[in-house]
Amino acid sequence: MDYKKVKTPESTITRDVEQMSRNTGNVYETVAIIAKRANQINGEMKQEIEKKLQDFSSFGDSIEEVFENREQIEISKYYEKIPKPTLIATQEFLENKIYYRNPIKDSFDEI
Repeated sequence: MDYKKVKTPESTITRDVEQMSRNTGNVYETVAIIAKRANQINGEMKQEIEKKLQDFSSFGDSIEEVFENREQIEISKYYEKIPKPTLIATQEFLENKIYYRNPIKDSFDEI
């Protein structure tokens, strides 16, 4: 996923918690949903950056030696500029792009 194309503010902005929790009816459930999605995004980003940086890893005489080159620096700068996973997850939640369900609520609805 190209996180640079996500229309998310790069810094934290104040949100209306009441409005955000209207879909779930519970502020804590809303926060839990956003947190779980942020963890997923963070894991995806971590795998992506490790995969890209793995191409540049070179092992010398010593494990202590780490050589950085221009490509590594550019990759690092790219990932520093993109919004944080919590901001992306919050924006996805506000745009109703996250699928979530509460099994406890679902079981009560069936009764």
